[in-house]
Amino acid sequence: MAPLLVITNLPSRESAEKLAAQLVEGHLAACVNLLAPCRSSYRWQGKLQHDEEYPLLIKTTQDRYAALEKAIQAGHPYELPEIIAVPISTGLPAYLEWVESGTRPPN
Repeated sequence: MAPLLVITNLPSRESAEKLAAQLVEGHLAACVNLLAPCRSSYRWQGKLQHDEEYPLLIKTTQDRYAALEKAIQAGHPYELPEIIAVPISTGLPAYLEWVESGTRPPN
């Protein structure tokens, strides 16, 4: 088992809720936390941007990452979505086992 925390941001609460539901329903994520909106500042196509975004914290496994990444790209309104995966090296063993079981595809 290799658990991951995947981070992405969406432009609206509705798009974040929709993507979160798709990921959990598809067994690509065991849990998705939709955080309070934040203000993001970044350069895009040579211009400085300041936008409100809704962060998602996605708990998954390395085995499911490729499919998860593909699903985020397909369901994300941005041309180039932020998708960052951070390995979870330590955590409550029972929780990490739950993440693994929650991302196992149904038989």
